[in-house]
Amino acid sequence: MLRFRWLRGNVLWLGLVSLLNDTASEMVFPLLPLFLVGTLGAGPTILGVIEGVAETTASLVKLGSGWISDRIGRRKSLVGWGYGIAVAARPLLALTGAPWQVLVLRFADRVGKGVRTAPRDALLAESAPAERRGAAFGIHRAADHIGAVMGPLLAAGLLLLAPHGLRLVFALAALPGLLAVALVVFAVRETPVARPAPVPAGGAEVGHDGGARSGDDDDAADRTTPARRGLLAVLGLFTLGNASDAFLLLHAEHLGVATALVPILWGALNVSKSLWSVPGGALADRVGAGRVIIGGWVVYAAVYVGFAFAGAAWHAWALFIVYGLFYGLTEAPEKALIAALGRAGRRGTAFGAYHLVTGAAALPASVLFGAIWAASGPMAAFLFGAGLALLSAALLPLALRRTAN
Repeated sequence: MLRFRWLRGNVLWLGLVSLLNDTASEMVFPLLPLFLVGTLGAGPTILGVIEGVAETTASLVKLGSGWISDRIGRRKSLVGWGYGIAVAARPLLALTGAPWQVLVLRFADRVGKGVRTAPRDALLAESAPAERRGAAFGIHRAADHIGAVMGPLLAAGLLLLAPHGLRLVFALAALPGLLAVALVVFAVRETPVARPAPVPAGGAEVGHDGGARSGDDDDAADRTTPARRGLLAVLGLFTLGNASDAFLLLHAEHLGVATALVPILWGALNVSKSLWSVPGGALADRVGAGRVIIGGWVVYAAVYVGFAFAGAAWHAWALFIVYGLFYGLTEAPEKALIAALGRAGRRGTAFGAYHLVTGAAALPASVLFGAIWAASGPMAAFLFGAGLALLSAALLPLALRRTAN
């Protein structure tokens, strides 16, 4: 039991906060493409613009909020404000009558996500031992995905009772969000942010596999030199081919998945994500995050090729289940790697830079994917994403070798 003493406090409470917030968020997100296209008359290109702007906005704000949390030496207040902004914006989708209004509210929702994410990730990294950070992030992601299962189930139940009640679902999503904010205020505790320390001779190094090699990496050098920016460049390249999952939901409907079952399909994906999150994070602690991330990108490419050639509803179900493995092999390992690259007192900025780089590619990724879809069909769009994933997997070992030098 002593091995798991770290699994308490902020690791536990932040996981529960994410569970509740994602319950609220995922009551809305899987229905949003159908609402935009079916109710408001938007096309795939508009969908790509809205999702790209939303995610890019979040990433830009993450850099600033991470830096601010380092600067002021506090993280909890930014986490609370971020969740609060999203909770206030999300139910207003029930009142929208035009795509531009959805864009404004998605913008506000993602601003909230941007405010909270980098400080929260830094707070979580500082609340777990260095050798268990992959597992800690895996537990957090698992809780997040459990919420993403509960949300679609609630949405599906409401839609079965009220088949045309999309707006009702959006309004009721406020309730679990309010509970998440209450937990941040009353349960999460601040962790003092240490000042950057000089790096001793023989300090921690990051190996070619992306794993910390010696001691507690709190004294590791700040890995933001030009020679190490190739790592973020490769992560950005992968993101360029990783368009919003809203397109997967839209394609699933085209393959014959009934509208009332779309939230269930989204829930099934998140069950798969949750099951793989802790093993993926623990594997990163054991063999190095880089190797695990490469495996995840190969899985992503295979799934996208599958979507390119899918022709039946059951294909969508099978591919969504396998797609969860990609998330398990990348989400927690990437965050564990970023935590190892940042030094004490600068970890919020490190997470902010990571989210900025990956998010900056989100807008062109979604817009480009939507444009390819509109011009040449979904097959071409999915094959484009698969190709960039394989290219990124081939380049990541080189970037990690440069990071270690």
